[in-house]
Amino acid sequence: MVELVTSVGLPIDEKLMIKKNRILPSNGKTEGMKRISVVTGIHGDELEGQYVCYELQRRIELQKEMLCGIVDIYPAMNPLGIDSITRGIPAFDLDMNRLFPGNIDGNMTEYLAAGIMEDVQGSDCVLDIHASNIYLTEIPQIRINELHADFLVPLAKEANVDFIWVHGASTVLEATFAHSLNSIGTPVLVVEMGVGMRLTQEYGDQMVEGILNLMSKLGIWKGEVKEVRRPMISKNPDDVSYLNATASGLFVPAVKHGARLAEGELIGRIVDPLCGKILDEVRAPHAGLLFTIRDYPIVDEGSLMGRILKEEVCIYE
Repeated sequence: MVELVTSVGLPIDEKLMIKKNRILPSNGKTEGMKRISVVTGIHGDELEGQYVCYELQRRIELQKEMLCGIVDIYPAMNPLGIDSITRGIPAFDLDMNRLFPGNIDGNMTEYLAAGIMEDVQGSDCVLDIHASNIYLTEIPQIRINELHADFLVPLAKEANVDFIWVHGASTVLEATFAHSLNSIGTPVLVVEMGVGMRLTQEYGDQMVEGILNLMSKLGIWKGEVKEVRRPMISKNPDDVSYLNATASGLFVPAVKHGARLAEGELIGRIVDPLCGKILDEVRAPHAGLLFTIRDYPIVDEGSLMGRILKEEVCIYE
């Protein structure tokens, strides 16, 4: 059942509308039932979550009789951004994920943010699905503010991701969708996976299995679920190393994304296409998991090439 979440008037008699699809059990009853919300499209150039929305609904409809709770699907929180392949809200030059909790009496963007908050709050679990930007590819992971780790990490372990990254409170922006809802007691898991402007179907399928498992744990789904992956969990900033380019050029990878690396192993080369020379070799500073890798090949000095989780943390809990 498609419902209007919030809308606002645009010039020339048009409207910006944010919609959701609410999936209810076959008997139509909702009183006392748990609710899970799947949110994506806050950034218009992140499309991985669009496939998750489609595939999750398809799977539920195949076994609708197994649904015993409410599933809310929000595929496009920033429809103008998706339509124009723009990260933020076009014409306003605003990152929508810096507007929450919004203000119902504020300007257009604040009004939309407030309407979204009102509609999503009260969910028993929210999946806020993002992709990386167009430059980097990420393995499926959940990022959590340490202030909310106690109640979010147990949920994240059921979501079939490879990695749970707990960040320090100082790195979290309070105006994000997830932080605003977590602060009022609605648990939100921020998923990062894949690459901007593209679909990674393998990761989307993995995420759908995790959502169905979460639904089962919450008492929303009675159908059969697969055993989920045991994630690696990082709670220390020193667990992750950042690899930055020392020269400008063309990055040619030598390993696959998600590889387990030995210390000193070659990750890729930065080459000069004009002179046919190798400008630098990107090597692992220590053993570990390459959970982020450069996807867009043109690099400048200082560009992020990848992230490595130290080997001693690569233990699945």
